[in-house]
Amino acid sequence: MSLFSARQPRKYRPRVIYRDERKEKLQKLVNEVRRSQGEEVHEPYDVTKFNGTFSQYTPHAQRASERSSKLVWPVALFLIIILIFVWHYLLTGRVHW
Repeated sequence: MSLFSARQPRKYRPRVIYRDERKEKLQKLVNEVRRSQGEEVHEPYDVTKFNGTFSQYTPHAQRASERSSKLVWPVALFLIIILIFVWHYLLTGRVHW
């Protein structure tokens, strides 16, 4: 019943538009030196390193991604051919092979 429930506002998700590559390289170098000295380094959470890992470990997601890429083109071509025949029939009023 959405009539009586208030919508929740969107959560604020800041996006970094500009970044300092020199600062990132320096931080990586500092982290490597700390690791080589035996200190424990806490790296920030990086979403890009986990892209695609979920589908690797779930067979259902693997099959769905494989199946969708194989079926799209033949089905699309078949539908286009059928639509061309229907269009021809609507224009001429007869089926001509």
